[in-house]
Amino acid sequence: MTAIQSSLRSDCMELLVAYQQKPSVALRNKLVRLNAGLVRKIAHRVSHQCAEPYEDLEQIGYMGLIRAIERFNPAQGCAFSSFAVPYIRGEMLHFLRDRASSVKVPRRWQDLQKEGQRVQMALIKELGQQPSDSQVAEAMGISVYEWREIRMAVKNRLPLSLDATVSHQVDSSITLGETLPDMHYQVLQSLEEDRQQLQRALNQLEDKTRAAIEFVFFNDMSRKEVAERIGVSPMTVTRRIQRGLEQMMVYLQPQTLQTDP
Repeated sequence: MTAIQSSLRSDCMELLVAYQQKPSVALRNKLVRLNAGLVRKIAHRVSHQCAEPYEDLEQIGYMGLIRAIERFNPAQGCAFSSFAVPYIRGEMLHFLRDRASSVKVPRRWQDLQKEGQRVQMALIKELGQQPSDSQVAEAMGISVYEWREIRMAVKNRLPLSLDATVSHQVDSSITLGETLPDMHYQVLQSLEEDRQQLQRALNQLEDKTRAAIEFVFFNDMSRKEVAERIGVSPMTVTRRIQRGLEQMMVYLQPQTLQTDP
């Protein structure tokens, strides 16, 4: 790692610590600009694996970066870039999945496709071989073009393998399976996000109030034991817990922030 990279990483971590202690639009925008290169790198890679414009993927990637900034806990000891990549790439993959449209076959074509199967079987018995598209179409009284369109539409409607790619590149592709959410991972990620947000809210409390909540709810201590531990009365412990929980509810309310990457 170069001296410049080390300095940038140090600056980023300082801003992340400051943001966790006191979130603000200004700090978040600085973090977005500081990590914009990470978004551009991932968007560039994904854009070569799909048909979506690079610019659209980049903008979607910033949404993932913002989510990562708001959920990152510097105390965990991991690099922010490692934490942010799944969020950024995940937003892009979800965007690609949502953009995919399902193929709807007209009712008339569904009926003609079923009729075509019956005609094919009859012609095979009559001719002793697989009939051509023109022979099937003529027997059905439709054009060869329409019969081929019907076959293609029905084929595209069939379920795809999760190993099927959404890319025209052979050497670098995203599979359909990769665009689908991993529910187990999402549950674990959601629990970790909740834990980090709860810890952030706890960190905003006065020391004795935070200690009272942690001792009662995390260590399963009685209010009397907590009172002796922090040097206050049991009634004071109860009041501190009630006030602390109310303050945490305020901290945990969703914040609507604007950003300018």
